[in-house]
Amino acid sequence: MPIGLIAAIPQELAHLRSAMGNVQWMDIAHTRFDIGSLDGCDVVLAETGMGKVNAALVTTVLAHRFGCRAVIFSGVAGGLDPDLNVGDVVIADRLIQYDAGLIEDERLQTYQAGHVPFINPTDRLGYDVGGMVIDKVRRALGGLELPPLSRLAGGQGRPARIVYGTVLSGDQYLHSEPTRVRLHSEFGGRAIEMEGGAVAQVCEAFGIDWLVVRALSDLAGQDSQFEFNEFAGEVAASSATVLRTLLPVL
Repeated sequence: MPIGLIAAIPQELAHLRSAMGNVQWMDIAHTRFDIGSLDGCDVVLAETGMGKVNAALVTTVLAHRFGCRAVIFSGVAGGLDPDLNVGDVVIADRLIQYDAGLIEDERLQTYQAGHVPFINPTDRLGYDVGGMVIDKVRRALGGLELPPLSRLAGGQGRPARIVYGTVLSGDQYLHSEPTRVRLHSEFGGRAIEMEGGAVAQVCEAFGIDWLVVRALSDLAGQDSQFEFNEFAGEVAASSATVLRTLLPVL
């Protein structure tokens, strides 16, 4: 059974596609799926496009049509944790769809996606990575050292870090320092992106493992759109390096 590998944008996908061998491909639902091998593992690679609906569609095809035993999302994200820097890699041990919930008194009260408190209530919020999966990941990445970013990409000569924590998913590109501060404070989020929560929700429905690997391309504040354009290609290489290190153990 293959592993599904997905990314949201071409910069993320290119690092993986160029390393694949024995590639065949097919188009399903306006998406190209590359079927082949990567580092000795059978994989199916696809670009989701941006947003949770696109991510859910592609993840469903990987699980149902290709019978993938696990799905890994590799790509870039915005940083929420002020202790992190561009180039650091966040491995999600929990994903929350922060834009789902109940609007009351002109404010969103985040609630588990697919639920409403007075219709189908739940005490759950978010999706946690399976314990066995995260244990394998920690062991595999224990000795991995990532190179520093180049000076052109904002590197300061220090190696990029690999950290674990909560990642937030929503269908907005965050370009606001006050919102960045609030989301970090409310949810303890270390990074923010637009697809991972949907990947986790679909994988749980199919009973397969999932993992989200995110390298920080920007810091989700007032300069995030400029930082993303400058840094996305280089930091995507870091998330691809992490993913390829993990393939043999997942």
